[in-house]
Amino acid sequence: MGFIDSSVTAVAVPVIRVSLSASLAQTQWISAAYLLTLSALVLIGGAMADRFGTARVFAGGILFFVLASLLCAAAMGPGQLIAARAIQGLAAGVMVPGSMALVARAYPRAERGKALGLWAAATTATSALGPVLGGGVLSLGGVEAWRLIFAMNLPLGIAALLLLRRYTRPDPGQPGAPIDRPGAVLATLGLGLVAWGLISPGADSLPALCVGLMIFGGFLIWEKRCAHPMIRLGMFTNRAFAAANLATFLLYIAITGIGFYLPMTAMSGWGLGPIEIALALLPTSVQIAVLSTLVGRLADPIGPFIPMTAGALIVTVAQTGLVLVAHDVDFWWDVFPLTILSGFGIALVLAPLTIAVMAEASEAEQGAASGINNVMARAATLVAVALLGRIAAVAYGEPGPGLPGFGLTSETPAHVAANGTAFAWMAGVAAILSLASALVSASQIRRRPS
Repeated sequence: MGFIDSSVTAVAVPVIRVSLSASLAQTQWISAAYLLTLSALVLIGGAMADRFGTARVFAGGILFFVLASLLCAAAMGPGQLIAARAIQGLAAGVMVPGSMALVARAYPRAERGKALGLWAAATTATSALGPVLGGGVLSLGGVEAWRLIFAMNLPLGIAALLLLRRYTRPDPGQPGAPIDRPGAVLATLGLGLVAWGLISPGADSLPALCVGLMIFGGFLIWEKRCAHPMIRLGMFTNRAFAAANLATFLLYIAITGIGFYLPMTAMSGWGLGPIEIALALLPTSVQIAVLSTLVGRLADPIGPFIPMTAGALIVTVAQTGLVLVAHDVDFWWDVFPLTILSGFGIALVLAPLTIAVMAEASEAEQGAASGINNVMARAATLVAVALLGRIAAVAYGEPGPGLPGFGLTSETPAHVAANGTAFAWMAGVAAILSLASALVSASQIRRRPS
């Protein structure tokens, strides 16, 4: 549920934008509000799992998430939906870290690569499945069918709770360990102002960005001095742990940014419908689901950084190809093969990323390590939606005759050309970040596997 809801808006936002009469900035905040609270609270969610017991906290997060999803389904305006998505992100911040920690604690270290590979396959495949699911629902149900995308979390949540009750063992946690509430407030304020600065088109964007970065710097200072921090900064003195998280951050900006804006670009400027987007993205979901477990098993004997480097380089090639074809698009001959290539690269990277992070954490800090890696991924997605959206808006140019604005549907030649320019700029930035992720991973290849 948590990973689908992070990605399903990629297809749903054009329809939601029409249904609720939302602006481009409001459309970005429908996704950013969820990612903001998820990014800030996933850290404290990992700490809560360590303190109160992983299964107990996981179950509470699932229940809270389902209730927030029903608020999303009932929203009658963009402001209501943004608020409900923020609440949903709070719940996901408690829910998401528990899943990885449950898997890590259930297996000895010698077998953990295969298990975490399966976890990465499940979570990433459902992320990729989000646009497919959204496209199918929207094609069959009309303009208001986006509400069903959120409402279907009710049966999924009930099933998850029943499975959790049946198959997980009780975990007493670490009673008495304090929770870093000031750290959570500082992280939320800092990330929120950074997102506001990147998304807001007004004159207050630069001051908001600067203040947000200053507050986030204060968060890091607090974490260094706090007796029981959400992030034990000493974990980053482990070079492999730091490199894996940096590679995660860079690569997730690239792949989630393109994943969010590719469906919007295809529907608004290239003439594709939701069902065509669903069919185009389905092979990527299958690739990730099938290959991630195999790659996770391979990463145990050879170490995770070799497949991480190879996968990020493949993603770089695919995103560079998107730059070249963005203007003169025959989607099925130009873009679709590149999504297949990118999906193969993503499948090579994701399980080893998880393995690299969890292998470097002690048994007592599995929840914290899971939270840190999740916040890197979610914060990267937040930055991707905000930063690439700003780049797209600037590259598209000011709205005018024949130019309704980026993300709005039009068949005028000027709009199609501007849309292609905007997407080419986004793909170029994504390719640079994917290459940077590959270089970070390559710096660790000589290190012996844990």
